[in-house]
Amino acid sequence: MTETETNAYDVVVLGAGPVGENVADRTRAAGLTTAVVESELVGGECSYWACMPSKALLRPVIARADARRVPGLSQSVQGPLDASAVLAHRDYYTSDWKDDGQVGWLDGIGADLYRGHGRLTGPRTVTVTGPDGGERVLTARHAVAVCTGTRAALPRLPGLDEVRPWTSREATSSKDVPGRLIVVGGGVVATEMATVWQALGSKVTMLVRGKGLLARMEPFAGELVAEALTEAGADVRTGTSVESVARENGSVVAVTDNGDRIEADEILFATGRAPRTDDLGLETIGLEPGSWLDVDDSLRVTGHDWLYAVGDVNQRALLTHQGKYQARIAGAAIAARATGETLLAQPWGTHAATADHAAVPQVVFTDPEAAAVGQSLAEAEQAGHRVKAVDVDLSTVAGAGLYADGYKGRARMVVDLEDEILRGVTLVGPGVGELIHSATVAVAGQVPVGRLWHAVPSYPTISEVWLRLLEAYRDA
Repeated sequence: MTETETNAYDVVVLGAGPVGENVADRTRAAGLTTAVVESELVGGECSYWACMPSKALLRPVIARADARRVPGLSQSVQGPLDASAVLAHRDYYTSDWKDDGQVGWLDGIGADLYRGHGRLTGPRTVTVTGPDGGERVLTARHAVAVCTGTRAALPRLPGLDEVRPWTSREATSSKDVPGRLIVVGGGVVATEMATVWQALGSKVTMLVRGKGLLARMEPFAGELVAEALTEAGADVRTGTSVESVARENGSVVAVTDNGDRIEADEILFATGRAPRTDDLGLETIGLEPGSWLDVDDSLRVTGHDWLYAVGDVNQRALLTHQGKYQARIAGAAIAARATGETLLAQPWGTHAATADHAAVPQVVFTDPEAAAVGQSLAEAEQAGHRVKAVDVDLSTVAGAGLYADGYKGRARMVVDLEDEILRGVTLVGPGVGELIHSATVAVAGQVPVGRLWHAVPSYPTISEVWLRLLEAYRDA
């Protein structure tokens, strides 16, 4: 093997996270030769530093919270969590940060894996610099798919480099429980990690620049989560910005815009994401390094008929399940174009990622859980729809009372008054994460409200909230 070896493929995929894996799976299923390039671990951010470790950490926290609300069981679970067991559970679900199993899966579908840093070096051409410094040139007959995802975006703050702050990676992979933790931010990562580390024994202080938590959801979602975090012992401060940070005698000191000095053992910045495109060679094909990549609904990059950007890197919906959905669409579109088939690119067609616009589901695994799909009331109104919000107190549903004593929760559906379909649904409360797919089917399927009357919820389950929502809409 020489340092300048060149190999030709039908498709070259940059990034072997869940998105890249799914693109490769679809193109290989269509009979296209496929190379996958990965600079870290096969399985990507989700498998090792995001979805899997965070949910493995959260599951014992939520299970204990639920058990504490069940008569006959609550007294048995008042003690602390076994932090070492929780962290070991997390390690198991990350395969101890080893990717042997995922490498085996790639091999099983017949994709070729190239380890190293891949950069575009011209149209349809990727140069991979391996761990040994050697280079291999990969050419793509039909498509290059950029599936490199995002990285944590850190603010420009005095003293930040010296502090060695946590990002989402450190927050999900830490081997120890910090005695005191500052969490900067109020989004999904911030609220989930505050939930985890508070439950494992940290004294958590949340510093949130905005008015509340989970700003992308209905306002009541953030309100209920903030209330629960406060009751659990966290100090949640909204309307607060960090002006500077420093390490003093081993501790982190954060100074806020109102002059408060807060000390902690660690500080987590959960303040947004940036695309991993800064060292991708975009300049060789006329694109801006470090930029998000604009795509059409088949995930093809604007102005480049051979280049696709799939998953977080296109900024359409920064969620693993949505990236995998895009990957299935993109893989099918690449295969169709390669074989000369007609693209079914109309909304909801085989080759159109329509759900990115109309039916994106998300679950925030806090206590209580917050789940939503489609548009919030404000988003629907801003989009020009004539809509009505219908709200129900989830505690009025028989199944909720059986699920937990003192159940607190709320549900909202946003109804389009002209088409009589749902534009969005939001659910907040214990256990609602498992309810959101029924809402996703209703929103994505554009099921008329009149037909939903015939979807009978089982009694007594929390899903009977659907009947309560429909009754409230009828009686309004």
